[in-house]
Amino acid sequence: MNTLFTDQLWKKVEPIWNSYIAHPFVKGLGEGWLEKEKFKHWMKQDYVYLIEYSRLFALGSAKAEDLKTMTTFAKLLHGTLDMEMDLHRQYASQFGISSEELEKTDAAATTTAYTSYMLNVSQRGGVENVVASVLACAWSYNFIGKKLAAWPGALEHEFYGRWVRMYASEEFTELAEDCKSLMNKIAEGKPERELAALEEIVVKTSLFEYMFWDMAENKEDWPVIEYRQ
Repeated sequence: MNTLFTDQLWKKVEPIWNSYIAHPFVKGLGEGWLEKEKFKHWMKQDYVYLIEYSRLFALGSAKAEDLKTMTTFAKLLHGTLDMEMDLHRQYASQFGISSEELEKTDAAATTTAYTSYMLNVSQRGGVENVVASVLACAWSYNFIGKKLAAWPGALEHEFYGRWVRMYASEEFTELAEDCKSLMNKIAEGKPERELAALEEIVVKTSLFEYMFWDMAENKEDWPVIEYRQ
């Protein structure tokens, strides 16, 4: 039986993703003691991140070479714009932040670097680069959601329970599995040199994911903020 490309990728990303679970932001979210101001910063930054992430799905649909792939990207775009971003809008309302305000959030340095990297490699390559770029985010959030769902009280937490329930849900699992299936389909028959390039994208986006958790934990914006004054 042939090994799936995502099985090969898992061996590379597992230690990185396990570090997410040990990260104070994720741990605090799962155990319910995360400071709400830190979560607020994550929520706002992740919202503008997801706007750029959605552009990747639209780009993937444009680069798709068959209708099935195009349809899968369209489904992923719909799931992100509606299901995932709606979670952020619901949380924003609890902080008294309107959807319009949320959309006007200035992207922090890490957010800008991460989304710029994904868009750059996706523009430069074919549809396979787009799939590799979007994979880590969807798959790792589902990984985190399922891990936290097994923690005592995480699903029932009055504030963070909704977050855990969504990322562990069957609906979000389906989106993650669609990304994995696309990756495996597109990787079939590709030479090792091309697979190595795709693996590098998945590993780098996984590292960016860790940086994003760090950015949220430390409420980072830009290293120099005087430029706004």
